Amino acid sequence: MKMRSQRGLTLLGVLVTGVIAAFVLVVGFRSVPVINEYLAIKRILGIVADESDKGASLIEVRRSFDRRRQIDDVSSVGGADLTIDKSGVRTVIDVEYTRKIPLLANVSLSIDLHPSSEPR
Repeated sequence: MKMRSQRGLTLLGVLVTGVIAAFVLVVGFRSVPVINEYLAIKRILGIVADESDKGASLIEVRRSFDRRRQIDDVSSVGGADLTIDKSGVRTVIDVEYTRKIPLLANVSLSIDLHPSSEPR
């Protein structure tokens, strides 16, 4: 009788794979609100830039952003944080901010974000 070698994962292999998969899932689940907020800010910046192109002043643009951010539950940035450039044909509004995502105990993920009204 000829012995065939068995194939498959060892218990240690299953545990390591499970830990890696759990870590990826935790990072993914905790990143979803940050991504949703980034997309909301980007959308609001586009709307507010169009208002600025139609003649709204800088103060009105900042107030409009603040009103819209309250509706969309954006808490990372405010109207005072906006950088508004009206020098070109189209108004460009952007903002830079950093979000820290707590993962486990004292381990955090820091993400630098830079949404803009200018399409890329």
